[in-house]
Amino acid sequence: MKKTVFKICFLAVLGLNVACTEDSIEKNSAEEVQNFDQKLLSPQQINDEIKSTLQQTGQFYWKNASLQLLWSASQHGQNLVTIGYGTSTTDFEKSASSRSKEIVEQLLNSIQANESNPAEKLLVYNDPVLNIIDVIVKDQKTLFALRNNKNVRYVEPADYRFFKFEEENGTQRSSSSGSSGCGFDSQTLSTADYTSITPNAKVPWSFYKHNIPNAWSKSTGSGITIGVIDSGVSPNQSLLGSNFNNGDSNGRSVQKYGTYVDSIWPWSTSTDGPNDQCGHGTSMTATATAPRNNKGLPVGVAYNANLISYRAAANVVLEGYHEQKGVQNAFVGLGNNSSVKIISMSMGHIFSVGRIEDGVRYANNRGKLIFCAGGTSTSFTNFVGVIFPAWMNETVAVTGIKEGSGYNKCSNCHSGSKIDFTVVMERSASGNTAPVLSYYENQTDYVGGSSVATATTAGIAALVWSKNPSWSKDQVLNKLKQSASLYPNRSSEYGYGNINAAVAVQ
Repeated sequence: MKKTVFKICFLAVLGLNVACTEDSIEKNSAEEVQNFDQKLLSPQQINDEIKSTLQQTGQFYWKNASLQLLWSASQHGQNLVTIGYGTSTTDFEKSASSRSKEIVEQLLNSIQANESNPAEKLLVYNDPVLNIIDVIVKDQKTLFALRNNKNVRYVEPADYRFFKFEEENGTQRSSSSGSSGCGFDSQTLSTADYTSITPNAKVPWSFYKHNIPNAWSKSTGSGITIGVIDSGVSPNQSLLGSNFNNGDSNGRSVQKYGTYVDSIWPWSTSTDGPNDQCGHGTSMTATATAPRNNKGLPVGVAYNANLISYRAAANVVLEGYHEQKGVQNAFVGLGNNSSVKIISMSMGHIFSVGRIEDGVRYANNRGKLIFCAGGTSTSFTNFVGVIFPAWMNETVAVTGIKEGSGYNKCSNCHSGSKIDFTVVMERSASGNTAPVLSYYENQTDYVGGSSVATATTAGIAALVWSKNPSWSKDQVLNKLKQSASLYPNRSSEYGYGNINAAVAVQ
């Protein structure tokens, strides 16, 4: 049977008032200090260096890259650079920073001293919430000075498109439903892949592997709001819209927002709305919250939970300025929403992005329990371990495994020491994945990878929090760990393993 498996393919001194201190982000070599005429590296050379670092260390941060690599990447990304500033590594919120305005003025004056553009053409964006500015930088000396400024937390190319260049180099061959994670297919479900329950809903086979149906006698997610950061929700699926309250699902709300700007120009600010134009976001929101009714369609894990959906990116690969900025803004928006308890994001990148890190930490500091996909990819990126931001300490990383005894990751799933939980989502015999609502009304589909594993786990967390509404996120997370199959041990590849939802809600 043909199946749709959504994938994450990977799936970031010289006339200036600068001091080199222990707080400097990067200590450049003596050769770099003296040489500001290094040649421009090609995108292929840049990508090869990124891949080499990933293979050696498992993670790539621009703060550890050479000046030449950083400058070259920014030149190939519209000369656009993101600066995260602050007096310390934890000083990333404007409301908690007494010197934000002063530092921005100093940085812009310093940049202008080395750049030929007038000041009004240097600043592209000044974030209203986080200590982030986006600027145009063309000179290597400017980047060197910024990296050694004690008030700069990180300097990164803001619009370097790794996967675009891989495709141009012929390294990656993409397809409409492969590299992007997008697809609008509908599939007729095999009768072996679901069980019908009252009033006439289909329970995905994978739910039984985590004892979710038995947990529903104690909790259905009522009173808990799940925020999903993805590609939005289909306007053609009323069960995630006007019919969100339907059947046994009632008294809850659905809200939809858009933070993604569909433009190649960094100064563009108009978003293209909340509607899913990919398909992936619809599947993730359905997995977590689809209603339980008599339509004969797959039910969500927390079918009485509230939903807030953010269309933050065009697809699951967080590549390019507006996708990364859209995700950052979605985390800030959900962080500022007092009703939100849980955030689920089944998207990511193979390298760290500072502005997304700041957004994640902003939401984390406001008590949100954040679940991120560990990674799903083609053979092109299967050397990558757990992807960003799932590798962050502030997130809970989830991956998918195959049905059967023991732990075997799904055909395209990533694993590694940063994984916290697993979800069974691939059948051992047929290879079928998890049943889900389709992008279209009254139709079904299959969805797989670490994406569906993440949305499933977010739904289970909502069941636990609904049962214990006074708990903190740490208490909920500890309960999930205690109910998992490998606890109190932790696997080097699969974390605490599979959660038993029925045990978690006791």
